[in-house]
Amino acid sequence: MSTNRFLAGEFEPVRAEYTEHDLAVTGTLPDWLDGRYLRNGPNPIADVDPDTYNWFTGDGMVHGIRLAGGEALWYRNRWVDSESTQRRLNRQAPDVAGRSIMRGIGANTNVIGFGGRTLALVEAGLPCAELSDELETLDVWDFDGTVRGGYTAHPLEDPVTCELHAVSYHFGMGDKVRYSVIGTDGRLRRHVDITVGGSPMMHAFSLTESTVVVYDLPVTFDAEAATTATVPRGVRPLARLAMSALVGRVPTPHAIASRLPPGRPGALPYRWDPDYRARVGLMPREGDDADVVWIDVDPCYVYHPLNAHDVVGGVVVDLVVHDRTFDRDRTGPSEGRQHLERWTIDRERRTCRRERLWDAAVEFPRMDDRFTGRAHDSGWLVGSEDGGMFGSLLARVAASGGGPVVRRFADGVTLGEFTFVPRADDAVQGDGAVVGFVTDLAANSTSLAVLDAQTLEDIASVRLPHRVPAGFHGNWLPTTSQ
Repeated sequence: MSTNRFLAGEFEPVRAEYTEHDLAVTGTLPDWLDGRYLRNGPNPIADVDPDTYNWFTGDGMVHGIRLAGGEALWYRNRWVDSESTQRRLNRQAPDVAGRSIMRGIGANTNVIGFGGRTLALVEAGLPCAELSDELETLDVWDFDGTVRGGYTAHPLEDPVTCELHAVSYHFGMGDKVRYSVIGTDGRLRRHVDITVGGSPMMHAFSLTESTVVVYDLPVTFDAEAATTATVPRGVRPLARLAMSALVGRVPTPHAIASRLPPGRPGALPYRWDPDYRARVGLMPREGDDADVVWIDVDPCYVYHPLNAHDVVGGVVVDLVVHDRTFDRDRTGPSEGRQHLERWTIDRERRTCRRERLWDAAVEFPRMDDRFTGRAHDSGWLVGSEDGGMFGSLLARVAASGGGPVVRRFADGVTLGEFTFVPRADDAVQGDGAVVGFVTDLAANSTSLAVLDAQTLEDIASVRLPHRVPAGFHGNWLPTTSQ
């Protein structure tokens, strides 16, 4: 039995790829659910050292269910091809030379549809990938050669312009992170290098109609963990000295960074830094580095904002806040009870007023993506009674306040992130369903739950052929946008 909780229970990896057709459905799948639900997450393809393994570093695996005509047509799970799968499956991985700074772990964090493509995403300089409709890895995706050196796991598509916005980070960028805008032609339209306090892990950002919101928070690059994972033992002391002198200060030449050995599942090269200045930055969407307004906040960490929108004089952001992360426990985000907050950020006064919206331990907030950057009326979150990352609680919270609508599943059931699907493109905000994986640990089985977005009551359930490990992020890709 593993001593690492992120290798056991709901996190235990599956060891094979499956394809299953004509899945059993309980209830009635709506005809308007025509597309694929896809979800990405870590799934090490080989045995790993439980003493050093961090959940964020596992090889990527995408799980997908195709729904159409009231039926569940197929389920597939596929590793995102990388050097790891090439070694283990004898399957040619895409060539990343010159197209990404880092090599190794297959994109393991998110999967989206953009410009008719299916993209598996990751951050920190690792390569993203384009997948086929059947989830086979086609190639590295670098936006037609216009984005080199890695991307992000959490881009945001503006629902009006249909452009894709992102903030990307990598240890080789010195004291910079990069804001980028991908045009509707799938190519980079503009980018801005934003000066930050060092080399932070910047998992996500927020976007409004006017402003880019950047979270410069105290989880920073750890040279010791990085060299232990990638550098031969005999030269680790020298490598650590070099990294400590360069990282977070000056850019590391691409030619040097790209020659590091490929990353493998193991230690995460980022950790909590109590001495790092925590702050949030506001930059006009068409502005540059000199236009960023920085506002100090109390030390904390943000993985996942729910949404942001403009108000007179500033920005309001609803987001999940962790008191800290990767401090004593380096295996995963298990420290500091996470909760939902609202930050009202005043650009002129340079203040951030923090308001706790709910005391429950929740994560993976989602909303109606058709209103990204605009005022939203509902958000959906999963959580637990004991403060853990995954549990049996699903909730809809109203932006205007009031008590949440809560559904508690049975003991021994864990929930993944739930994604909102509108009933139609022109449906009113929040009219539709939420979909996500529900795992019964005692039965060792997983189903795709389709619930009414407002009441959280059952619409239908699709039983999958095996348990799906707890993972990160999923999205609904309607047939019309594939």
